[in-house]
Amino acid sequence: MKHATILLLMVFLVVFLGSPAFASTERLTALSPDGISLSYTVQGKGDPALVFVHCWCCDKSYWDNQVPYFEEKYRVVTIDLGGHGESGSGRGDWTVESFGSDVAAVVKALGLTHVILVGHSMGGEVNLEAARLLSGRVLGLVGVDTYRDFTERIPAEQRDAYLASFAADFPTTTKTFVRGMFPPNADSALVSRIVSDMASAPPEVGIAAMRSIMSHDPAAALKELKLPIWSINTDRWPTNVEGNRKLAHSFNVKYMPGLGHFVLLEDPAAFNALLEETIGEIMKDR
Repeated sequence: MKHATILLLMVFLVVFLGSPAFASTERLTALSPDGISLSYTVQGKGDPALVFVHCWCCDKSYWDNQVPYFEEKYRVVTIDLGGHGESGSGRGDWTVESFGSDVAAVVKALGLTHVILVGHSMGGEVNLEAARLLSGRVLGLVGVDTYRDFTERIPAEQRDAYLASFAADFPTTTKTFVRGMFPPNADSALVSRIVSDMASAPPEVGIAAMRSIMSHDPAAALKELKLPIWSINTDRWPTNVEGNRKLAHSFNVKYMPGLGHFVLLEDPAAFNALLEETIGEIMKDR
């Protein structure tokens, strides 16, 4: 009798939890143009689709606070860029442009025709390149603590000196670098989790990606893209609004005061509300 009860319970769970109301996130893969396996998830329905792109040395799980909020109204896609998370490795070089190709490959694999690209930090730069490859499909770009200064250029000598410390000791340098992204009053448990996570990334991917970020010039992409571009930024570092507007077709910013670089995790409720408001602004201008 006991075994029969357990068997019935197992059948119930399989049927009940497998129903649409309790369906788990759909995990899929696509191939990048250079043959890298790309892991991504899809949740919800609706138009436009929101495509979330993570930052340097992170992965798609960093959007876990956004997926359940936005899947009620939109189709929500989260992506592991090549060399990150559950996606494949083996690429010759890890560049902003190649990551942009990853995002475009997933959008095309899903057949999405109306998308808003949301990118945190490096993900913002990546989405500029992705949008160039997705002509006519992208309605707007939302950067999350990024797009601070489209005019900034880092001298090669300064870039090389900075990268040398990562090459010498990637985990230690990354831990120091990431801790500096938070204010003193930040949640210590959250800081420790992110620091540990990012410091464990593959050094060859992290260093190459960092080099590409520091040398990436967004001017060519901005010249092509006639899209609304928004940032949701901390006020911890300045955003060159006027400088950005000289290069971008349209640029606006919303601020989350007193937070660090990971605004999406530090105050997800406030961030989700601002992102929803921003999506509304983009759709209003269509």
